[in-house]
Amino acid sequence: MENNMNINWYPGHMAKTKRQILEDSKLIDVVVEILDARIPKSSQNPDIAEIVRNKKRIIILNKSDLADEKETRKWIEYFKKKNITAIEADSNQGKGIEQVKKSIENIMEAELKAQNEKGRIRKTIRVMIIGIPNVGKSSFINRISKKTTMTVGNKPGVTKQKQWIRIGNQIELLDTPGVLWPKFESEEVGLNLAYTGSIKDDVLERTEVAYTLIQYLDKNYPEKLYEKYKITTEDIEKIKEHSQYYLELMYIIGRKRGALISGGNIDEEKVANIILDDFKNGKIGKITLEKV
Repeated sequence: MENNMNINWYPGHMAKTKRQILEDSKLIDVVVEILDARIPKSSQNPDIAEIVRNKKRIIILNKSDLADEKETRKWIEYFKKKNITAIEADSNQGKGIEQVKKSIENIMEAELKAQNEKGRIRKTIRVMIIGIPNVGKSSFINRISKKTTMTVGNKPGVTKQKQWIRIGNQIELLDTPGVLWPKFESEEVGLNLAYTGSIKDDVLERTEVAYTLIQYLDKNYPEKLYEKYKITTEDIEKIKEHSQYYLELMYIIGRKRGALISGGNIDEEKVANIILDDFKNGKIGKITLEKV
């Protein structure tokens, strides 16, 4: 099986969304960018740099419950060296949410104080939440707003459909649609987005995606892979010299999980779906695909 993938993903509404985010950015003080902790680089829209230029910025490494803790700590240090606050979060469980609120207030403290001293009293910090599809943006907003959610009235210069969510007394959030970018800089980025479910299943061939994921897991997290699918030393011995080693490894998983068709052959599509779904849901273990 060869890795020959033509990745093309940019629905028309994405360009419109990007223009809207650029326009809205004029109204806000802080940008909170939500990334998938398993793929901090691939889940970062390169166009965001243009949008957040000259804005204060906080990065949330969401879905940290599915990522390798050691690697997440390294990513937090990586962003810290770039003078960007990065926070480990699990929006489903509420981990990191209070830290995000405090960081928003801290990052704006000096500016608000300076404005107050000049007699320009400001009571609210406007925050834009951005992130590509499926990084957990909705879960984050639901968790941070919880019972205190109230829709704030339309602001001057803001279209009537736009709604702000008030968080406590000081923070107002503006949600934005998840937006990808016109062209992936590498096949690896496209694959990482496919593994984690940020691009739709019909963009890439799932069997090929599962095949490349198995390669990565076997090289980087073999213990977790073998434990999940009960792959024994004997199983590996039988295929280790095989020219199609990773395909044979997929077949072993297929047999153990009953992904068979008539004649005892492996249903490649079924085993691919099993592997990709197990990875996406964290059932293979805590795994990070991109290391610092």
